[in-house]
Amino acid sequence: MAKLLISTQVYENYGYRWKPKGGNDYVILNHTENNEETTKLIMAIRHKVECDNNLFKEHIINWQIVDDNYITSFEQDQLDFEGAIRFPSQVITSE
Repeated sequence: MAKLLISTQVYENYGYRWKPKGGNDYVILNHTENNEETTKLIMAIRHKVECDNNLFKEHIINWQIVDDNYITSFEQDQLDFEGAIRFPSQVITSE
């Protein structure tokens, strides 16, 4: 089995410009590899991930199918520097 990893870009409004402020990682567990179905799934769950208002924007910039034991670079950094993952990728459901 695999999981679907979705990465986003966050922007904050500074009045005169939008400033990039990193992003987030989301995962959907127990995902099977099928490109057409994955695209439909991402379109169906966009409302759970993306946000667009006058102060804050978050948009999907990438997705990939990864192994169940895959950890993101942020999770790996937590392991390396703190010895534990305190802030894992957020798990979302497809319902």
